[in-house]
Amino acid sequence: MSETSAQPILSVNNIEVIYDHVILVLKGVSLTVPAGGIVALLGANGAGKTTTLKAVSNLLGAERGEVTKGSIVFKEEQVEALSPNDLVRRGCIQVMEGRHCFGHLTVEENLMTGAYTRKDGAGAVKADLEMVYDYFPRLRERRSSLAGYTSGGEQQMCAIGRALMSRPNMILLDEPSMGLAPQLVEEIFEIVKVLNEKEGVSFLLAEQNTNVALRYATYGYILEAGRIVLDGDAKALRENEDVKEFYLGVGGEGRKSFREVKHYKRRKRWLA
Repeated sequence: MSETSAQPILSVNNIEVIYDHVILVLKGVSLTVPAGGIVALLGANGAGKTTTLKAVSNLLGAERGEVTKGSIVFKEEQVEALSPNDLVRRGCIQVMEGRHCFGHLTVEENLMTGAYTRKDGAGAVKADLEMVYDYFPRLRERRSSLAGYTSGGEQQMCAIGRALMSRPNMILLDEPSMGLAPQLVEEIFEIVKVLNEKEGVSFLLAEQNTNVALRYATYGYILEAGRIVLDGDAKALRENEDVKEFYLGVGGEGRKSFREVKHYKRRKRWLA
């Protein structure tokens, strides 16, 4: 699926984000997520990926940040003025970087907190809990364990499962690979793929792991210093020489040393 082959579920239009009224973090960021798509938001630490997700989910206010220009449209409705709770009720939820499970609650209690905004009855909630356990069998095994005593991979599964309990149309997934072994990263991304295909959930993934993100995404955007510097179909980005050089660590002549890459970075085409 290409970025333009489906009606957008999310459109971020030329937004600017400022913290503490003076610190400009995002500068004219625009991106689109098609309904039923997986879009990757890529870039190094500090590029503005998390800020972009928090702008969409309306979580900036807790950090004295605000969208000062542009607009954010979710399911054809402008949403910058909505509360995070209102946005969750409309079907958009963020899975925060670092999992952020409630360590003093059991895994199942954590999952049930995701259904807090729902009003469709206990039977529907119970059915969705079983659905989450089907996707994450390890959570079924650990359902009575305190979340704070589970592994990093299990906590990531718990955080995604908790988001699913809200019955979302779209999940904003922030750094799902952080701190996880490669095998677990693959397992998490495979589940994301299945949720996308079988449940129709759209995903906007913020990731530093460009290699794995571009294997699962349909489209990608690369952020640097608060600006989108490159975007395109995931396959095209994987084959782009600049992306190979700066984000996959391999140029046309093989792997570069850090010193060579650092020197070459001064000549990035998009910064010229």
